[in-house]
Amino acid sequence: MGLPVIISETAFLTFESICAQVQERLGEKALNDFKKNTIKTLELISETPFLYKRTAFDPNIRQGLIKKISSVFYEVKSDRIEVLFFWDNRQEPMFYS
Repeated sequence: MGLPVIISETAFLTFESICAQVQERLGEKALNDFKKNTIKTLELISETPFLYKRTAFDPNIRQGLIKKISSVFYEVKSDRIEVLFFWDNRQEPMFYS
């Protein structure tokens, strides 16, 4: 059993925004696939929190890739995983490595 995954309000809002874009651009099937991939990624993070790389802007925050469409940014705490936000990878990068 892994660590519990806590979704912040910002993460919820950014996830919903990406879902709306996926549905509008690619349709219902792509949206369902995106949601399934997101759940799988969060389950993987729960079981293996340090799997994904640290970010350049904060070593305590990690970036997990959800297919090529988006990323999830999260922080590992001693008793939980905090999902901070989701990022649409088709946007301009927020930082450079």
